[in-house]
Amino acid sequence: MSNTAMEQANDTSTSNTDQRLTDLEIKASFTEDLLDQLDKVIVRQQQQIDALIHEIAELKQQPVRDGDVVVGRSLRDELPPHF
Repeated sequence: MSNTAMEQANDTSTSNTDQRLTDLEIKASFTEDLLDQLDKVIVRQQQQIDALIHEIAELKQQPVRDGDVVVGRSLRDELPPHF
Protein backbone atom coordinates (compact mmCIF):
# COMPACT_ATOMS: atom_id res chain seq x y z
CA MET A 1 0.00 0.00 0.00
CA SER A 2 1.41 3.40 -0.95
CA ASN A 3 1.87 6.30 1.40
CA THR A 4 -1.02 8.17 -0.21
CA ALA A 5 -3.37 5.22 0.16
CA MET A 6 -2.36 4.81 3.82
CA GLU A 7 -2.95 8.51 4.49
CA GLN A 8 -6.37 8.35 2.85
CA ALA A 9 -7.27 5.26 4.89
CA ASN A 10 -6.06 6.97 8.06
CA ASP A 11 -8.03 10.13 7.22
CA THR A 12 -11.15 8.04 6.58
CA SER A 13 -10.68 6.23 9.88
CA THR A 14 -10.19 9.51 11.75
CA SER A 15 -13.22 11.02 10.03
CA ASN A 16 -15.30 7.95 10.88
CA THR A 17 -14.15 8.11 14.51
CA ASP A 18 -14.91 11.83 14.69
CA GLN A 19 -18.39 11.24 13.28
CA ARG A 20 -19.06 8.41 15.74
CA LEU A 21 -17.86 10.61 18.61
CA THR A 22 -20.11 13.45 17.47
CA ASP A 23 -23.07 11.07 17.23
CA LEU A 24 -22.41 9.79 20.75
CA GLU A 25 -22.17 13.34 22.11
CA ILE A 26 -25.52 14.19 20.50
CA LYS A 27 -27.13 11.07 21.96
CA ALA A 28 -25.69 11.87 25.40
CA SER A 29 -27.09 15.39 25.19
CA PHE A 30 -30.57 14.14 24.29
CA THR A 31 -30.36 11.55 27.06
CA GLU A 32 -29.48 14.23 29.62
CA ASP A 33 -32.42 16.36 28.47
CA LEU A 34 -34.78 13.40 28.71
CA LEU A 35 -33.48 12.55 32.18
CA ASP A 36 -34.09 16.14 33.32
CA GLN A 37 -37.64 16.04 31.96
CA LEU A 38 -38.37 12.71 33.65
CA ASP A 39 -36.94 14.01 36.91
CA LYS A 40 -39.31 17.01 36.76
CA VAL A 41 -42.26 14.67 36.13
CA ILE A 42 -41.31 12.54 39.12
CA VAL A 43 -40.98 15.60 41.38
CA ARG A 44 -44.39 16.90 40.22
CA GLN A 45 -46.04 13.52 40.75
CA GLN A 46 -44.55 13.21 44.23
CA GLN A 47 -45.88 16.66 45.11
CA GLN A 48 -49.33 15.61 43.89
CA ILE A 49 -49.16 12.38 45.92
CA ASP A 50 -48.12 14.31 49.03
CA ALA A 51 -50.98 16.78 48.55
CA LEU A 52 -53.49 13.94 48.13
CA ILE A 53 -52.22 12.16 51.25
CA HIS A 54 -52.58 15.41 53.19
CA GLU A 55 -56.10 15.95 51.83
CA ILE A 56 -57.16 12.41 52.73
CA ALA A 57 -55.78 12.85 56.25
CA GLU A 58 -57.80 16.06 56.63
CA LEU A 59 -60.96 14.38 55.35
CA LYS A 60 -60.54 11.56 57.85
CA GLN A 61 -60.32 14.11 60.67
CA GLN A 62 -63.54 15.95 59.76
CA PRO A 63 -66.68 14.92 61.63
CA VAL A 64 -69.87 14.39 59.64
CA ARG A 65 -73.09 16.11 60.67
CA ASP A 66 -76.15 13.86 60.53
CA GLY A 67 -78.97 16.25 61.39
CA ASP A 68 -77.99 17.71 64.76
CA VAL A 69 -75.82 14.75 65.72
CA VAL A 70 -72.12 14.82 64.96
CA VAL A 71 -71.01 11.38 63.83
CA GLY A 72 -67.46 10.11 63.38
CA ARG A 73 -66.65 9.61 59.74
CA SER A 74 -65.37 6.34 58.36
CA LEU A 75 -64.67 6.18 54.66
CA ARG A 76 -65.21 2.41 54.73
CA ASP A 77 -68.81 2.88 55.89
CA GLU A 78 -69.58 5.14 52.97
CA LEU A 79 -70.33 3.29 49.76
CA PRO A 80 -70.63 5.03 46.41
CA PRO A 81 -74.17 5.20 44.98
CA HIS A 82 -73.54 2.43 42.45
CA PHE A 83 -73.00 -0.20 45.17
